[in-house]
Amino acid sequence: MALQNLRALSEKVSIPLAKKLSWMSPLAITWLTLPVGLAAAALMMLAGRDSYGALMLFGAAVLLIFASILDGFDGTLARQTGRVTRWGDYLDHTLDRVLDITWMVAIGYNMAWVGSATLAWSAAMATMFGSYLGTQAQAVTGSRDYGGFSRADRLAVTGAGLVIASLQILIGWSDFGSLPTPLAHVNLNPMSAILIISGIGGIWTFVKRFSQARNSIQQLDLNDPVPQTSTPSEE
Repeated sequence: MALQNLRALSEKVSIPLAKKLSWMSPLAITWLTLPVGLAAAALMMLAGRDSYGALMLFGAAVLLIFASILDGFDGTLARQTGRVTRWGDYLDHTLDRVLDITWMVAIGYNMAWVGSATLAWSAAMATMFGSYLGTQAQAVTGSRDYGGFSRADRLAVTGAGLVIASLQILIGWSDFGSLPTPLAHVNLNPMSAILIISGIGGIWTFVKRFSQARNSIQQLDLNDPVPQTSTPSEE
């Protein structure tokens, strides 16, 4: 979506920086996203609805942004220094999925804001399904599908929701009602909105990427059929 178009703009900064930091290891930066992301998750899950909680939510947003910067910079550094590897790509996607799920679950298990395992895991699984089809399309066709509600979109929604929740505490806003049954026990607020938007976005992404992958794979089957092997007959 639109946020993916910001990649070219960010590279105007990251490419010169990568050339100056060519001594750094791309894999080390990839691994660094994990503790930064887990620290953000801890703040998301433990933040209350007092002034200290507002600070924790704002801190989680800052760490989320930092993790996303690291996530993009490792690839830029690898390309600019000639150290692109299959392992690096695999590790990058693996840690992305780990953090995506961890963040959704952390928000859902925050008892002060959401407190719903059902909503937490529903959003997490919808996110995983959408991401999985992008990766599976790459495995089958050789090109990754970034259509739908992308990771950049989801990070933007999550970061914005955390900041708005922080402001809600400081300004003294009330929640905006509750969700319909069977989630009537969950209040509608910026934190629960993150899960709702991410869940709906994940489902839409799954449908969109499945449709696009089907068309691409069927066309590939026509142009380059899979070699057929016959099973030896048994006597």
